[in-house]
Amino acid sequence: MATFPSDQFDVLPDDLLRVGAHRGPAPKGRGWIAFAWAALATGVLVAVGLFFIALTDGSFPFASNTASSEATTAPTETTEPTATPVTDPSTVVDRNITVTVLNGTAVEGLQGDASTVLETAGWTVGSQATSSATDLTETVIYYSDAVNEDVARGIAQALGVGTVNLSDAFVGAPVTVVVGTDFTPTP
Repeated sequence: MATFPSDQFDVLPDDLLRVGAHRGPAPKGRGWIAFAWAALATGVLVAVGLFFIALTDGSFPFASNTASSEATTAPTETTEPTATPVTDPSTVVDRNITVTVLNGTAVEGLQGDASTVLETAGWTVGSQATSSATDLTETVIYYSDAVNEDVARGIAQALGVGTVNLSDAFVGAPVTVVVGTDFTPTP
């Protein structure tokens, strides 16, 4: 095996902390730069992901509010046959109808008065509460299944006021009455 004579490159000072021929010590704070880039990339990916989820989900409207230059057509009115109101609750006992009564006004206890009227008429009131909106002027009876339209119309007839709407806003309640200021309790 060949041996080479020592030269000036083989003698290194003791205070030189290099490892390898061309490496110097790593600069301080370099790890924070990598962390900042990773955090920025994560934030951008999350924002892009939320944007695409919002587009596909439809929970955030991205439509512009500018007026359209296209002509709009008037909606056609269709008259659908309405169900005959159920005036005797015992005829629909097999449907297990319970009525939820909500007070949509600022008048305290109006849901109790409406519940009393319904119970007197023979309807089963499941629960009573105050609605999140307290400025309603019109009583609305919501039914969650088209089969129960006749029941909702019978409840409107028992209350003496109210419009009937099919809605899935009140999950778990077959019929929900939201009492407005047009309801006047009987003394």
